[in-house]
Amino acid sequence: MTATLENDLWVRRFHPSTSSAIRLVALPHAGGSASYLFPVSRALTPTVEVLAIQYPGRQDRRHEPVLDTVAALADGVFGALLPWLDRPVALFGHSMGAVIAYEVGLRLQRETGRPPVRLFASGRRAPSRVRDERYVHTRDDAGVLRELARLSGSDPRVLGDPELLPMILPAVRGDYKAVETYRADPEHRLDAPITVLTGDADPMTTLDEAHDWRRHTTGECDVRVFPGGHFYLNDHAADVIRLIATELAPLRPGGPTG
Repeated sequence: MTATLENDLWVRRFHPSTSSAIRLVALPHAGGSASYLFPVSRALTPTVEVLAIQYPGRQDRRHEPVLDTVAALADGVFGALLPWLDRPVALFGHSMGAVIAYEVGLRLQRETGRPPVRLFASGRRAPSRVRDERYVHTRDDAGVLRELARLSGSDPRVLGDPELLPMILPAVRGDYKAVETYRADPEHRLDAPITVLTGDADPMTTLDEAHDWRRHTTGECDVRVFPGGHFYLNDHAADVIRLIATELAPLRPGGPTG
């Protein structure tokens, strides 16, 4: 398979696998990068090949303009995935990545006639659930940093480094603007089952908000709850990876059927 340079910028194959029958497209959280998903790729290969998404404006793409709408991010991911659709595709997204994954799934469904085989939506309330709260992206830098510290998803050493902060804050602010201004189209539903993963103490997602993902699929919607907050998966990575592998196993040729 040949991928263009543009696609290589978006798609990171940390562990290429020619033997996997299915690909998992993994999308990180606001302010996150593809490297956050390296352990998922390592654990699932070679059974499932992981394509980790790198958004513009961070790490090796830090000189590119930040995309501050979910639509623009989903369009970019969808276009980058076109060379990789020779195998069935599942989607995994955490926090902001969950709604981008959902929108990518809708684009796959609409433009190719092949929806993803499953969406794993982690750490994010249903797209139809909008909270009336002050947007993080409108706060000053100190306010954005307080939010990152509250969610415990960033290395405290980075948040306290005055040399690193100017490199990460534009991407964080742009990501927050994207997810906070996103509004799902109520007429659209994904023709794929959804597995929702959430922490039982996540301030960003109540159980009621998690269960409302059922409004966004024509298939089944299963909610799995883990101990922890917004970044529960940092402490339960092995359990999450095992769940993904189990859910995808029946979809592989020759995999278990029940």
